[in-house]
This record gives sequence, C-alpha cells and structure tokens, in this order.
Amino acid sequence: MEHVLYSDGNAKRISWTIKTDSNVVDQSREHAEIFLDQVTDLQSKYVALHVGLFWSIGVFIVKNGDTVRIMLDSDEMISHLSGNMQSQDRFAESRKGFINQLAEQRNLKLEYEKIIPQDNISTKML
Repeated sequence: MEHVLYSDGNAKRISWTIKTDSNVVDQSREHAEIFLDQVTDLQSKYVALHVGLFWSIGVFIVKNGDTVRIMLDSDEMISHLSGNMQSQDRFAESRKGFINQLAEQRNLKLEYEKIIPQDNISTKML
C-alpha cells in the first residue's frame, strides 16, 4: 500500500499528516520537554518526520512492506535523507539513522519528494 506523509515542526510543536487513499489523519504534539525550545526549526522537522513515521506504524496505518512518499519542504533534508550525504548536524544525523532503521525493520520503501512550503499541509497545525 502507498501512503503520503507530510510533517513539519518548530521550536515548540511538531505535526504530521498521513494520507492513504481517501483517508487523511492529522496529528500534532508539543515537543517533549527535552526538545522544547532546544531544537532549531530544521531539527524539529526531523523530529516530526521520525515521530510521524513511528506513530503511523504504531497505529497500524503503515504496515510492513508499504511505500511511504515523504513530502519535504526542505532542500537540505531532501539531500540528506535521499542519499548518502552526511550532515554536519549530529542531531539530524541521528534522526536519519532512526528513520532508516524503521524503514529497514519494517521493509518500507521511502520515497522523498520536494514540495514548496505552501503545500505542506502539516504546517497549519503548528
């Protein structure tokens, strides 16, 4: 099955939207205290993607072997996540490791696609 995952974040909140066929689920959370006002907006986007993917697996929306099209409004994240490029940001590098680990454990096919910020439907929940 194919899913489309949008995510976004800032210093205080993270949000994500998972679309499957005609079903759309929106979620948002305040950052865990360890991250609240401690991460950059870009780092928060990594947290939102990681948590959104993990949550989607946990509530059985995304299942083993599924394809997840990940919509990103950050060129830096596209370059970092879609290839072997390493980030100078250790925080972003560790999130990439967690995301790749989830994909490997669940045999997920992750496809990264660039969108413009105005098309990120998760931003409205921040």
